[in-house]
Amino acid sequence: MSHIQFGFNHEWLETLSVPFMHNAFIAGLCIALAAGVMGYFTIARHSTFAAHALAHIGLPGATGAVLLGLPVSLGLGIFALGGALTIGALGKKASQREIATGTVLAFATGLGLFFSRMSSSASQQMQAILFGSILTITNDQVLGFAIFDVLLLAVMAVVYRPLLFSSLDEQVAQAKGVPIGVMNVLFMAIMAGVITIAVPAVGTLLIFALVVTPAATANILTSTPLRSMVLSSVLCLVSIWGGLIVSVMFPTPPSFVIVTISTLFWLIAKGVEALRRH
Repeated sequence: MSHIQFGFNHEWLETLSVPFMHNAFIAGLCIALAAGVMGYFTIARHSTFAAHALAHIGLPGATGAVLLGLPVSLGLGIFALGGALTIGALGKKASQREIATGTVLAFATGLGLFFSRMSSSASQQMQAILFGSILTITNDQVLGFAIFDVLLLAVMAVVYRPLLFSSLDEQVAQAKGVPIGVMNVLFMAIMAGVITIAVPAVGTLLIFALVVTPAATANILTSTPLRSMVLSSVLCLVSIWGGLIVSVMFPTPPSFVIVTISTLFWLIAKGVEALRRH
């Protein structure tokens, strides 16, 4: 019978100082900012399933990119964006978006498995795609994440009010002249970008832990949109950085620790909410 070994890394401080850890921490900051902002809108628009599905829709793009010798993030981003635009165009209402999301998700998942079987290298990359590999993020990826964050904040500065209005009360927003269809497509396109930069941290299977769970926790603890976005970003950042530190101290997969910390925050918030009611 094999014995489980769970030791303490006494050289964890030295490990944190190596270059690939610096990249992981900077990438974590970029991911937390993007996920925190868009996480609020994801919940407000009742699009949590769509956010989770976009990561899986990007799966064939990632495996296909490996098959063609292209960067994984490029293929993931193209397919996630394509899926997002399709869902946004086909699903004018929340109920329609659920059907469109499920249909596109099923096809994309099957296509991703097909691509992975066509190449041994794509099959070997599946674990990193599914569960993340934040410790392998390169300098070029970090730069790409930073550029995306700048573009995200610039776009949000322009469309914040109509996007928020359409998220909180779609019918009234439409009556006031807000282009609901455009907001749907724009939201899904931005979400595809957020998913693309968040997948390297936790993978396609665990994306909920960064995009949805911190935002859900923040919504419990605060009531205003801006405060919720800020708190969500902070919780996401603490989850990622805390996960990186703990995974170095006690050698474990970073994505597992990140998800655990994020879930613990949500459980604590639910406990606080329960105490308030009593």
